[in-house]
Amino acid sequence: MNRARINILLLLCYFLAACTTPHSPAPVVNLSKGKTSYKQKIQIKNNQYKVKKGDTLFAIAFSANKDVRTVAKINKIKPPYTIFPGQLILLEYPKKKHKTPKKQPVKTVKLTDKKQKNNISPKKELDRPKQREYVQKQASEKSSHTKQLSNNKVRWRWPAVGKVTRRFSVKENGYKGIQITNKKGTSVKAAANGVVVYAGSALRGYGNLIILKHTDDYLSAYAHNSKLLVREQQQVKAGQKIAEMGDTDASSVALRFEIRYRGQAVNPSRYLPK
Repeated sequence: MNRARINILLLLCYFLAACTTPHSPAPVVNLSKGKTSYKQKIQIKNNQYKVKKGDTLFAIAFSANKDVRTVAKINKIKPPYTIFPGQLILLEYPKKKHKTPKKQPVKTVKLTDKKQKNNISPKKELDRPKQREYVQKQASEKSSHTKQLSNNKVRWRWPAVGKVTRRFSVKENGYKGIQITNKKGTSVKAAANGVVVYAGSALRGYGNLIILKHTDDYLSAYAHNSKLLVREQQQVKAGQKIAEMGDTDASSVALRFEIRYRGQAVNPSRYLPK
């Protein structure tokens, strides 16, 4: 009987010790590699960032509101934009120091009353018709280029069913997307054909986030998900379920949906079907 009591006391002591032992943070599954990693938020300081495990150049550029091609060019990184832990990423070109030129002594020239003759003819202005022809040619080239881009427009569709409870703001610190509210677990779908360039939770304020690349110019982002269902580099089709709505890094269950054009947030309402 005494031995049984001793065993019970030992079990109670072990249980209490386990309750008081500090816990390490819960690991997060890195979808790109299927391995376990810890949450690491992207924090940019002085227009530069040191790469951590699991980061992608797309996520870093997205966090800085930059076009990934611009960031890649600054850092001389070629597609597919592979980066490594510990690598320093610059988000702006280093400022060049300008040397002030030394002042040169001014030489004085004596003028004579005699008129100097020369064979230099005055500059002739371009004929007005030729000027108009040149301008029209430039305009037609630009318009044809614009038409070529417009033919490759992304065909957008709504990423989730629900009520729009927050809209895009043009203010500097305004909301840079739309918020669609529904219950937890509601399907979040790809707004257009694309490839997953980021799937994780390293961007502060976005929770579990997916970023899709649709063209060289357009990206879309899906934030605050409860569950991510795709991996980085995975091809997705418009309307394909990529996540489930949640409230990670948010005060309520909702989807934050953004569209980026060359790194800058644009109003999704102008692109989504009415």
